Amino acid sequence: MDFNGKTLLITGGTGSFGNAVLRRFLNTDISEIRIFSRDEKKQDDMRHFYKNPKIKYFIGDVRDRMSIDNAMYGVDFVFHASALKQVPSCEFFPAEAV
Repeated sequence: MDFNGKTLLITGGTGSFGNAVLRRFLNTDISEIRIFSRDEKKQDDMRHFYKNPKIKYFIGDVRDRMSIDNAMYGVDFVFHASALKQVPSCEFFPAEAV
């Protein structure tokens, strides 16, 4: 598949699966990789670790339509890797886990 000039969005991009997706695409000819997550600290850690201008960072929550719309603008591909990790939280607040 030709990724030249394309933009990839990774929701949950600071997590373990999101990082694996990032590493897979980082050395391709894709133009931009957007990391979308709620964790500002992890994004800052990634920014310092990768130091790659191809990576753009978006703070937000997939449950917030405006923040995801902003990150999605002009995106060609999406890897949806965001998730709540704690099962008890998901059981107690099932609407938040969807």
